[in-house]
Amino acid sequence: QNNMLDFVFAVDDSVTWHMMNLLKNRSHYSFLKFFGPKQISSIQSYGAGIYYNTLVPCNGRMIKYGVISTDTLIDDLLHWKTLYVAGRLQKPVKILTQNENSKLQAALVSNLKSAVTAAFLMLPESFSEEDLYMQIAGLSYSGDFRMVIGEDRSKVQNIVKPNVPHFQKLYSNILQDCPQVVYKHHLGRLEASIDKSPEGQFTQLMALPRTLQQKITSLVDPPGKNRDVEEILLQVAHDPDCGFVVHQG
Repeated sequence: QNNMLDFVFAVDDSVTWHMMNLLKNRSHYSFLKFFGPKQISSIQSYGAGIYYNTLVPCNGRMIKYGVISTDTLIDDLLHWKTLYVAGRLQKPVKILTQNENSKLQAALVSNLKSAVTAAFLMLPESFSEEDLYMQIAGLSYSGDFRMVIGEDRSKVQNIVKPNVPHFQKLYSNILQDCPQVVYKHHLGRLEASIDKSPEGQFTQLMALPRTLQQKITSLVDPPGKNRDVEEILLQVAHDPDCGFVVHQG
């Protein structure tokens, strides 16, 4: 009852959406309401590309809702441009309604596949199902400065432990198609043996979202060398600390 509900609305036309919402729910907005829908939409495009109205009373509860353009959402899901909304969608969420946007559907699946790939690179050769979900849920916190300055570090555990069945539902199709994962039905658990050879790691590194590949490249490649991404990732694939480099990226 006391937890704030967090909604995200992906909208095709932000200006029109804010124009209609200002007419209906003007009180939800801060002083920005005086600047009008165009200005709100241009502010929305900064940072992670999402605009939030917070502390909104609704049906006896407090909610906050973020508005993001569908194109910006797809871009983040595919390339992890900021990993802000993509990171949230790597964890179980309830999709309330969704139109038949095939590009968005494909991007949602791509984001989950990327999360599994990144987690595989950071995990040891064998691990439990809960280890995998902990690693996935922790991805978006790895680069979150708030976790460094003292936000509850058990937050990731608090997300995963009560939600294992929801994580299973979210990732089951991807893991079933994954040759490195064996699901032991009779034991009710997942057993994975990840290919940690340079070739296996190179394949996984090449499957990562573009932004993460670029971050890894800039970490490893000294300025002025200007080698191509593929060459750098091949070098990282041979590095015994490959998983740590991915984590840093």
